[in-house]
Amino acid sequence: MPNKGILCVDDEISILDSLKEQLKRRFGAQFFYEVATSADEALEVLEELAEDAVEVLIIVSDCLMPGMKGDELLAMVHRQYPDIVTVMLTGQADAAAIERAQHEANLHRCLYKPWSESDLIETITSGLGDTSRPGGEG
Repeated sequence: MPNKGILCVDDEISILDSLKEQLKRRFGAQFFYEVATSADEALEVLEELAEDAVEVLIIVSDCLMPGMKGDELLAMVHRQYPDIVTVMLTGQADAAAIERAQHEANLHRCLYKPWSESDLIETITSGLGDTSRPGGEG
């Protein structure tokens, strides 16, 4: 199992399946791909992966989900895991939520549904570049 991962969070399984398929098509076995259908599940997954020594590099989260919203989740993740690159995925242009995520979660980028595979891959690739800057490794 790879020791670096990407976590995708959305309350719609079809969205998660599409994200995972597109990421695997581009990055193959280079990463461990995990999905969660809620913010609470995402936080549990992050803990489990940390216990398994899998370093989550990027989290892609839907904005509008039941319970905790995506901007709140990304802010919480950023506080607990400041090295994880945060990406918001939204079908609704909620400027306030995006601004909160920029300030509280160091938002790397916002992708809008429906996204293009090339936009997703470019966002992840640029986010991975961010993870390698401080130490020169990635």
